[in-house]
Amino acid sequence: MAALVDTNVLVYRYDPRDPVKQAIAIALLRSGAERGDLRLPHQAILEFVVATTRAKAGTVPLLSASEAHREAEEFFTVFPVLYPNEAVVRTALRGATAYGLSWFDAHLWAFAEHYGLEELISEDFEHDRIYGSVRAMNPFLAR
Repeated sequence: MAALVDTNVLVYRYDPRDPVKQAIAIALLRSGAERGDLRLPHQAILEFVVATTRAKAGTVPLLSASEAHREAEEFFTVFPVLYPNEAVVRTALRGATAYGLSWFDAHLWAFAEHYGLEELISEDFEHDRIYGSVRAMNPFLAR
């Protein structure tokens, strides 16, 4: 069963501040790469670069710009990357209205809905809820 991966999973892979989430993200991405059943929306790669290179107050970024760019390029090699089209954007507009999702979450969900993926792996959606034909799964709940 193919699943869409949200940005937070990608970021936790490189975030040592929560070792449990980091270990879960590493295992999830590794097993998904081996099975070939994970997909990344291009949006998650863009957000990954921003999130990992931005310093929060009193901290340093998780990755340097060159490290984040290198890792983003690696994602293209390891995982199929999905791109938006008019149908994805229209689905996102409907999802934002129907489910009360933020624009970015609606857009992420629309990738999964449009491309026929059964799961959306993210901590940003209600766990085990079905949005359209997509089930949201939070891999970090069983900590």
